[in-house]
Amino acid sequence: MKNQTSRPVIAVNKKAWHFYELSEFLEAGIALTGPEVKSIRAGKVNFIDSYVEFRQGEAWLVSLHIAPYANAGYAPQNPERARKLLLHAREIAKFAGTVVQKGLTVVPVRVYASHGKIKVEIALGRGKKLHDHRESLKQRAAERDMARETL
Repeated sequence: MKNQTSRPVIAVNKKAWHFYELSEFLEAGIALTGPEVKSIRAGKVNFIDSYVEFRQGEAWLVSLHIAPYANAGYAPQNPERARKLLLHAREIAKFAGTVVQKGLTVVPVRVYASHGKIKVEIALGRGKKLHDHRESLKQRAAERDMARETL
């Protein structure tokens, strides 16, 4: 990953780290409307059950909830519409092939602003089993205890 200090993170999908083992990360642009951009900048994003779907050589971000902007005007906004991800064809082909062959899922990890544009970071994820959840919780607790002892 690149240096994250210059990018103001708007929202992070904490559940993705809990439910998936994430491996390859990729930055993608999102095709948005004006009111959606303003709503995202206000932090009105919810990642619940969102994922990336590949259709006819295109990548679509499905089920990402962006709350309707209060001052949007007369045009109604659908908060959970599928949004097209802006990626190169070779990136789409690589991720789509990995999903089909290995049975992985592509999930959004974070939404941030980069040079005035809204970007989403997506990652390949393998679903964790119940014992994996328990193991990661034990490991986190052990790290926390060690950090307390060193202070």
